[in-house]
Amino acid sequence: MMVPLILAAFLAAALLPGPASAHGGLSNYTVGETWYRGYDPSTPPEEQLNKPWLTQRQWITIDPLFSPTSPFLACNDPGTPPPSSIPISAGEVITAVYYYWLHPVGPMTAWLTRCPDDNCNAVNLTEAKWFKIWEAGLLDGTLELGTWYQKSFQRWDGEPGLWPVRLPEGLGSGRYIIRHEILSLHVGFRPQFYPECAHLEVTGGKEGKGVEGEVPGGYLKVFPGAYDQDDESVFVDIYSEENVNTTTYVIPGGPIWEGLGLDSEV
Repeated sequence: MMVPLILAAFLAAALLPGPASAHGGLSNYTVGETWYRGYDPSTPPEEQLNKPWLTQRQWITIDPLFSPTSPFLACNDPGTPPPSSIPISAGEVITAVYYYWLHPVGPMTAWLTRCPDDNCNAVNLTEAKWFKIWEAGLLDGTLELGTWYQKSFQRWDGEPGLWPVRLPEGLGSGRYIIRHEILSLHVGFRPQFYPECAHLEVTGGKEGKGVEGEVPGGYLKVFPGAYDQDDESVFVDIYSEENVNTTTYVIPGGPIWEGLGLDSEV
């Protein structure tokens, strides 16, 4: 059972004062004018876990993960599954809502994995096969002084940062886990990973083969495993002399596969 509220009411509530932090995380989701409450690491777990309104996997701190080999890289620590899912149609937009996101540098990516037998609670997150459906990185300028999508996404006025992602129109109906990841690169050679996950119930999609039959194997990734310890897109010093004039950046995790009718325009 969901607890839908009008988006306008949610945005008004988002303007209320609250604790700012250098770190952060994904707080809520919206689909259309309905919002779905996420997990709050500052609220006691017993007030959230197993509540029928919860659609996001548990994450216990706003602090980042620092290693691409962390066992919690898929859905953060500990990644305990929620009891409910967000209803959404194939091709529809889901917006991730962040409060007080202050980091300015690094790529943002969104991923999906199909839940076998539509049982997302039974998914082994370290073995799940994810495919990328959205990405954004350096928009213009140099690595240090240029504009990253993450910088344009951050807010300093107390309003939430909104990250809209459109699901592929060619998804099959069924249950999925959506994974949003912000990779912050503002500290040289010390990447900060901020992943969060929610469960989706996708309707209006095509029937037939599952994701592994639709998406070529080269586009399917596991977490940990998608990033290497020597990946220069992950371990980079944007302030170094060798990068002072660098104006290109390759977003890690491989490319997006367009074969599901993906339309990134929102």
